[in-house]
Amino acid sequence: MTDQTLTHLYFLLDRSGSMQSIRSDIEGGFAAFVDEQRAAPGACRVTLAQFDDHYDVVYSDRDVDDVTALDLAPRGMTALHDAIGRLVTDAGARLAALPEAERPGTVIVAIMTDGLENASSEWTGVAVKSLVEQQTTQWGWQFMYLGADQDAVEVGTSLGVPAAQSMTYARGKGREAMGKKSEKIRQMRAARMTDAGAPMPAYTAQERADLAD
Repeated sequence: MTDQTLTHLYFLLDRSGSMQSIRSDIEGGFAAFVDEQRAAPGACRVTLAQFDDHYDVVYSDRDVDDVTALDLAPRGMTALHDAIGRLVTDAGARLAALPEAERPGTVIVAIMTDGLENASSEWTGVAVKSLVEQQTTQWGWQFMYLGADQDAVEVGTSLGVPAAQSMTYARGKGREAMGKKSEKIRQMRAARMTDAGAPMPAYTAQERADLAD
């Protein structure tokens, strides 16, 4: 049996050039996000990856208490499909190599971007959707998608992320969007201390309206 008290949070963050205008907002939101997850019940490991038209792992499998401040350096274009495909396949391979008792009972992949796909060369949207749906149905992974300057529900669902966990945020509300995502994750982690199958809470209509304006 997997460790039901352990969550592994995979955070995939866009660092393409258009993120420059909201850099400080995102850095502050990430700090608050980490603080909230430190206070949540259970253990939490964090992997942070950033992407533009290149993909980089900032750190992997780090205890949430040891997560450092985010330093975002925007550049380049948006190879979203390649980044998701790389993160999910790498994460799946790493987790599969662990003894079952050391695997996290909860795996969350949180994706945050402010632009649309425009630079991938290895993965298509169709292939990403198939991969995301496989990890969701076969292994119970939870996926979240936050996007600015787009219909994030449409884009998220096209990539296999449930509409209930996809959210559009206004460019000036990156910090608030990250905070609301953190709240949903904290709620699920708390619920899973007693119910291993507790779902990720859905975004409400009011939350969507608040973040879209």
